[in-house]
Amino acid sequence: MRENNENLEITFTNAGLQAACSQCNLRELCLPLGLSEGELSHVDTLIGKRHKVARGESIFRIGDHFGAIYAVKTGFFKTEMLTEDGHHQVTGFQMAGEIFGMDGISTEVHNCDAIALEDSEVCLMPFGELEALSMQIPSLQRHLHKIMSREIVRDQGMMMLLSTMRAETRVAAFLMNLSQRFAARGYSPVEFHLRMSREEISSYLGLKIETVSRAFSHLRDASLLEVDKKHIRLLDIPALKALLNTPACHS
Repeated sequence: MRENNENLEITFTNAGLQAACSQCNLRELCLPLGLSEGELSHVDTLIGKRHKVARGESIFRIGDHFGAIYAVKTGFFKTEMLTEDGHHQVTGFQMAGEIFGMDGISTEVHNCDAIALEDSEVCLMPFGELEALSMQIPSLQRHLHKIMSREIVRDQGMMMLLSTMRAETRVAAFLMNLSQRFAARGYSPVEFHLRMSREEISSYLGLKIETVSRAFSHLRDASLLEVDKKHIRLLDIPALKALLNTPACHS
């Protein structure tokens, strides 16, 4: 994390509150299945304290030294990079149970900003210690490799999304992705609240904000979803899935 940053509002939880993975209801999303009590105890010791991040504040910025990865305990984050022309490009959204910060592994500095979209809480995992522990626990090492592989696949999917899908299909794919991720956490897959703005969605999908608004309107008019500001209700998931297979045309 950036040192001496007056705008960074990360605070420790109460001194006695530990981010015990063994007691966390999200551990199956963050950690591999089948860890023994002893192995979980080692991971608990590694995690240490949770950190609270206020809405709009960053957990790390471009150029910050890489020393840890982060598991979202509660809340929502976005990651964004600076393009060659000086614009901020949203590269992803992270929710509870997801891990981020691995962008700095190869260069030991972060190449993106990670910003809280709402008041959030993260578990900090020092990467050097995590890497050493994973050498002792093969299932943990495999899990880390799976997470990294998933990030690569997600990046490839994003490239395909931006290059081959028309606007309505991009929005439908974005909503279906959120639906699946909410369902994995035990929430409704058909009704949820968007934490990100239309501008952030348009940046992520590589579209103009008015194009995203029109796409939402078209999907609503086709009775595929209901939209009330940031509240979304998916009315026809099979039809939305079918839309993902429609031929591409550039908007």
